[in-house]
Amino acid sequence: MRRVSQAVEQVISEHEAAGRRFRADDVGSFVREEGEGPPVVCFHGVPSSSFLYRKVNAELAARGLRGIAFDFPGLGLAERPADFDYSWSGLARWSGAAIDALGIDRCHLVIHDVGGPVGAEWAVRNPDRVLSMTVLNTPLNVATFHRPWSMHPFSIPRVGELYLRSMTRFALTQLFQLQGIGDRGAVDKAEIGAYYDLLKREDGGAAFLRIMRGFELTQDKQDFLWEGLAERAYPASVVWGKDDPALGMEFCRIACDVLNVDEPTLVPAKHFLQEDQAPAIAEVVKAMAA
Repeated sequence: MRRVSQAVEQVISEHEAAGRRFRADDVGSFVREEGEGPPVVCFHGVPSSSFLYRKVNAELAARGLRGIAFDFPGLGLAERPADFDYSWSGLARWSGAAIDALGIDRCHLVIHDVGGPVGAEWAVRNPDRVLSMTVLNTPLNVATFHRPWSMHPFSIPRVGELYLRSMTRFALTQLFQLQGIGDRGAVDKAEIGAYYDLLKREDGGAAFLRIMRGFELTQDKQDFLWEGLAERAYPASVVWGKDDPALGMEFCRIACDVLNVDEPTLVPAKHFLQEDQAPAIAEVVKAMAA
């Protein structure tokens, strides 16, 4: 056990060394950047952070792009203020401040998981700053979306706290492998353990629970996103882990309909396709940037 903990600490130490701290809207956060060229801003979801995009950033850099992934408040290495607005709208507003603080004018977007509604909201409000959008396994049908069984307990007061406290590193590893990774050889247990430590950190995951309870699952939010995305002038693509047990192919079809994408790029992956399909993702983004 001690050996595993040391390996996880090493992974997180390397992650920290690969990025830098910054502040946006008076909240401290962390960003990983790699490469030169047009910026590609990557939005993560839950229960992940910028750590999820470490391989994608490298693949983007190898293709002449600048991969950028920052931590939402409450996750990863970001601060976790108790009085922050952890709703999707609050995270979208903060993300806009983060993009400004990082000196990014126009950018390509990659959005995933609940980072999809968050990133899409920023894009709808700032269409002139978006060069392209690549959607990875994300719910855009927010009016009818139901959290998958593995995430639903976190949204319930008191139950979520108990569920999170019972979630050991071993349990998260099993869940991560079950729902997240198609090719288990692509990510080792120390890397999965890093997700656990980056989730809990100093507040035990309290801010994460606020995010899980801040989902805006309303028709008004869906109409806002769908209508705004329909009016966009920039191109869009969909890359989908076709074996995702949480967000299956019905979610892919909805994303394609919303974005008017005829043919998604389907890859043999589960929910966290950034871990085992980073080259495929980068290829699609590169084609969009050409």
